[in-house]
Amino acid sequence: MTSVSDDLALALQLADQADALTMDRFGALDLAIETKPDLTPVTDADKGAEEALRATLTQARPDDDVFGEEFGGATPLTGSGTGRVWVLDPIDGTKNFVRGVPVWCTLIALVDDGVPTVGVISAPALGRRWWAGQGLGAHTSFAGRQRRIRVSGVNELSAASLSYSDLTTGWDDRRDRFLALTDEVWRVRAYGDFWSYCLVAEGAVDIACEPEVKVWDIAPLDILIREAGGEFSSVDGQPGPHGGSALATNGHLHEAVRDRLAIV
Repeated sequence: MTSVSDDLALALQLADQADALTMDRFGALDLAIETKPDLTPVTDADKGAEEALRATLTQARPDDDVFGEEFGGATPLTGSGTGRVWVLDPIDGTKNFVRGVPVWCTLIALVDDGVPTVGVISAPALGRRWWAGQGLGAHTSFAGRQRRIRVSGVNELSAASLSYSDLTTGWDDRRDRFLALTDEVWRVRAYGDFWSYCLVAEGAVDIACEPEVKVWDIAPLDILIREAGGEFSSVDGQPGPHGGSALATNGHLHEAVRDRLAIV
């Protein structure tokens, strides 16, 4: 049996591997782009990175399952008995990647019996990386410096900073409630996707939420937020990354935000 430290070390190695592959294709004039059945783009970089990570995991952890955005696999279901599943999103933010916007990343998580125990978020075009392991805390690196991170202590909505991704998708049933929440908080920005949650973990933002997500979008963010001292759930309050939506806070504000977004 491997330790959390060993698994985290492997996840960081996978991130190094992905960074090299994705940065080589970022901004490439011959980037191959296809449209998936759900009308989202996928590039040769998405596919190539996931294939490479799967090959490494097959060698390093032959008894573990792998689930990735581009090639599927064993689904990391909740509850006991589901075993160890590596969850991969080779490029989170493919639309940004395609357009040359540097806000994209590779997401890597180990989900053990439904619970993320290791997570790495690597954003090489930003020069940033975040990682966490169960019981090991949450960390980030920037400009060659590493530091441990923790959520903020803000405990009033009127003093809180909120970040979201997109108002046009998924908010139909809650848009009025979400907009009412934005009127209550101190500051609202759309940092978007993974970055919103990483900023919560760093204490720079206090609330991040999305109405529609897949498990590969948020599995490593769950463990990052929790190890930074925050709380992570679906918008409806289901703990973990399996609820189909995401709400991350510093913990102090979680109940208040969840109540305001609840559909009565």
